[in-house]
Order: sequence, then structure tokens, then C-alpha cells
Amino acid sequence: MTSDPLVFIIIVNWNGTHDTLACLESLSKISYVNHRIIVVDNASTDDSVSILRRSFPGIAVLEMQHNLRFAGGNNAGMRHALDHGAELLMLLNNDTTVHPQFLTHMVSCLRSGPDIGMVAPKIYYQDNPHTIWFAGGRVSMWTGSMSHIGIREVDKGQFDNPREIQYASGCCILTSRPVIERAGLLDESYYMYTEDADWSTRVVRAGYALMFEPKAEVWHKISVSAGGHLSWYKMKNKFLSNLRYFARYASWYHWLVFPWMSIVANGLAGLRYLVRQRD
Repeated sequence: MTSDPLVFIIIVNWNGTHDTLACLESLSKISYVNHRIIVVDNASTDDSVSILRRSFPGIAVLEMQHNLRFAGGNNAGMRHALDHGAELLMLLNNDTTVHPQFLTHMVSCLRSGPDIGMVAPKIYYQDNPHTIWFAGGRVSMWTGSMSHIGIREVDKGQFDNPREIQYASGCCILTSRPVIERAGLLDESYYMYTEDADWSTRVVRAGYALMFEPKAEVWHKISVSAGGHLSWYKMKNKFLSNLRYFARYASWYHWLVFPWMSIVANGLAGLRYLVRQRD
């Protein structure tokens, strides 16, 4: 018998067979033994289900009849995990690969204090494996913005200390059954993006801390399902979801500033998009 808690790793797949197979291959090498994997297939049309089941017969593949997107797909996986005895639950994007020790470090961090509700790893760009994509998340109610600490910085050890953060990226989050029972699942009213920040905020308001664990390392392909890192589809949906988040959590006095700051920020992002299209 192992004293390590049972972790369910939940991966949502939508027509991403190649990426999901690479993710599962990476997970097959992790050192943390007491884990199970659930792939939630969001009504793929690329024969994902049969390929995944044939390639990895030991994992559970849940077939959704419709594309439930990020929040709905992960919620389906979490409900299944909770029904099957999960003590800890991890959300992991299908377009990631992981260090063999990543889950061991994240579990250790989560269990290091009763007030820790979520743990996020250090996340690098897949195609630039020493450049940081996420070393913690921060939220500004005044500017109506969310940002990644350390994004696009070459890792020179500047973010090697665990610390409390304001939100955990949905790319990879570890949490527990008691936290979910207290704070709830992801909010499916978000069409795309910001579900992770909303969930993080509810976990903090439920009395928990969010931690960044730099010893846990993950590599991420950026926004594959949304058409790339800076696509019009991504920018539009991110703006709408951010607006929903700040409408829910900002105080009245923040509204005097953040709508204008948000318009400026999204205008600059749109300009970068247009410049890139001309390249």
C-alpha cells in the first residue's frame, strides 16, 4: 500500500490526437505511481477515441456527445474522478509534456500546508524549452488585466523559489477534493478563457492559498486549439471572458478605470495581430 494520495490527471482532447498522444507518452514516464489518467474527448471527429484507446489501453477515455469546451470537458472529468475515489485532481492541457518528477513536486507542495488550495508548475514554451511561459499569475482589478509572471524570460533561476500567486493557469493545476467541495468546479458560463482565473479567485475567497512550485516543470504548445498564440479568435474570446470576470469580481471604483485600460490593451494586441499578418 502507498501513503501517497490518489491523483486523477484529467486531459481534455478535441481533435488533437497527435498532441494528446505525446502528452500521454510523457506521463507514462512520471515517477509518481499512485495516479490515474482520464481523457475527456469533446466530440472529436478525427478518430481520437479509438486511437487513444488502442495506444493507451490503461487510461479511461470519456466520450462527450458535444464539444463542452475547456470548462465543461474538465468538469466532466473531475466529476468522474470524484466518483471514483480521487483525493487530488489535476487539470493538464493535452498540448503539454512534463518532467518525470513534476507531479511528485506538486503533490508535496499541495500537502505542505492545510491552507494550500491549488499548485501551479513552472511552464515553458515547448518550442523554446528554456524560455518561461508561466511562473505564476497576477490579476490587476485596476487595469482589468491578467498576466503571467516571467513570460518570455529565459530561465536563469530567477523564479526558483516557491511563492503564493494570484491565479493558476488552467494549463496545469493540482487541487484536492476538499477544495472542490468548498469552492466548486469550473464555471461553464465562460465560453473560452479566464475559467482558470475565476476558479482561482473562488478558491482564494474560500480561504485557500495558491502556490507556484518551480521544481515542477511542464512544456506547453501555445493556444493550439485556438489557432495560435496571437489569433483573432483567441483575442476576441479572451476579451469577452475577461470582461465577464471583471464584471463579476471588480469593485465599483475599479470600473472608473479598468474598462478604458482594457480597451487600450486589447487595441495594442489587435495592432500586433495586424502587423504579424503582414509579415
